[in-house]
Amino acid sequence: MSDTRRLQVLRAIVEDYVHSHEPVGSKALVDRHNLEVSPATIRNDMAHLEADGLIEAPHTSAGRIPTDRGYRLFVDRISEIRPLSPAEQRAMDALVEAADDYEAMLEQTVRLLAMLTNQVAVLQHPQHSTARIRHVEVLSMGRQKVLVVVILSSGKVEQRMVTLAEGLEEESLHVIGRRLVAQLHNRSATALPLPVDRLIGSVEPVLQPAMAVVAQTVAAILESGRVDRIIMAGTANLARSDQDLGPSLGPVLEALEEQVVLLRLLEEMKQDERGLSVRIGHETSHDSLAGTAVVAAEYGADDGAQLGVVGPTRMDYGSTMSAVRAMARYLSRILSEG
Repeated sequence: MSDTRRLQVLRAIVEDYVHSHEPVGSKALVDRHNLEVSPATIRNDMAHLEADGLIEAPHTSAGRIPTDRGYRLFVDRISEIRPLSPAEQRAMDALVEAADDYEAMLEQTVRLLAMLTNQVAVLQHPQHSTARIRHVEVLSMGRQKVLVVVILSSGKVEQRMVTLAEGLEEESLHVIGRRLVAQLHNRSATALPLPVDRLIGSVEPVLQPAMAVVAQTVAAILESGRVDRIIMAGTANLARSDQDLGPSLGPVLEALEEQVVLLRLLEEMKQDERGLSVRIGHETSHDSLAGTAVVAAEYGADDGAQLGVVGPTRMDYGSTMSAVRAMARYLSRILSEG
């Protein structure tokens, strides 16, 4: 069996199962797809795919359905991500023009994405503060202990004790503090991540290990002060997926309502070269979301916030990935122009 044909068979199984929600048999694949081989050859190919853990038989049916690994291989091979269609662009333009303010625009964006994908659309919305970094101090507390103090324009003072690998004289700590102030003064407290590598490079080599610890501590202080929330739309779409999720539907809805699990997952997701992040089934690392797939893309410039969808693993990945990436990029452009 050639790898090319095996991937064609897997793709056909995924597409047919997503469309019909019925296990896919070899005869149906031959009838619906131009695979140019006999049903017996397709059955042999399917046996190899099953042995590789890419498809499985849900019951005594002769048909097969994709596994999480099968969906993952299928998703990884999607290279063409289409932009918004003219109709979708007009819909996006219309919602932006109709929005009364920034918050309303984000909410309408989420609703439109839910409509386009027929999934639950979610947007990670950092709660911005006008506070800026006014001062940073690094104080010796004896031996290798130092106190890192961050003072914000709002008057808020945050501090954290850390341990250095080697003790430093007070003058060296003052140098680290001055370099931090020079680089970070008046920077928005929500503009994360910090340029840690640049901060480390701003001091002489002997101070760089200590600067690394202190800079990461400042970043952790600022991160802990940022509170995000989720804007969500289309929960009814997930409720209609009861056939896919079964008993796990309740835990999924609870996870979405509580938001903590979803926020943590979105923060963990990193974009690939296509500008997308996709977690499938147990890749979410959260039991309550094990029956779902999450497709997300970053929007905006500084926050690393994500726009995405949550749905059953049996989703139309191609169109969903296209819609999520296109709308995230479109939203980023609108925000930059605003």
